[in-house]
Amino acid sequence: MQPEDLAALRQDYKKAVLDLADAGNDPFSFFRKWLDEALAAGEPEPNAMTLATADAAGMPHARIVLLKGLEDGHFVFYTNYESNKAAEISGNGRAALVFFWPGLERQVRVEGTVAQVASATSDAYFAVRPRGSQLGAWASPQSREVAGRAALAENFRKTEQQFEGMEHVPRPPHWGGFGIAPRRIEFWQGRSSRMHDRVVFEREEGQGWKIFRLAP
Repeated sequence: MQPEDLAALRQDYKKAVLDLADAGNDPFSFFRKWLDEALAAGEPEPNAMTLATADAAGMPHARIVLLKGLEDGHFVFYTNYESNKAAEISGNGRAALVFFWPGLERQVRVEGTVAQVASATSDAYFAVRPRGSQLGAWASPQSREVAGRAALAENFRKTEQQFEGMEHVPRPPHWGGFGIAPRRIEFWQGRSSRMHDRVVFEREEGQGWKIFRLAP
């Protein structure tokens, strides 16, 4: 593909509109509605989200993770607490998320503060993971340089042996959940001629949510 071919790629969005009245006054309820619609529409991995963090030097980093809970006003995901993303979160306590559902011509942006979820919450989620995923959480030194795939496979084999015969694999102490408490959530609906609908919920200290529209 040539650069001029990229410049010519475009799509006109015409599937839906988004008015302030549609969003209501609770961004979590509205998010659940959109997530349910993404599930019903057959969007691939509708709970996939881009997680953006920044390191101590201010360099941003982004990757795809999976939303695994909407609990007590938090967007919850799970990871290795010794990973790069966890170190970046611990460094400044803030992060951003983006959900994109192209089949519905929608995206949602979330910005807020981050903290570890309760140990009991992490334990409960870890207990329902497939056994292979549980073992992987022990076997993988996430974000660390490794000699190759064979070294990872050997780590996994040793981990299988370690927990062989055990009905329940315990959660590693270095693995668990983070919850993002949003201060701002933007709902974006694609519209024709790039006149997209953008509805924002912004938390006002002690006053609930301020709701307003942005120009595309």
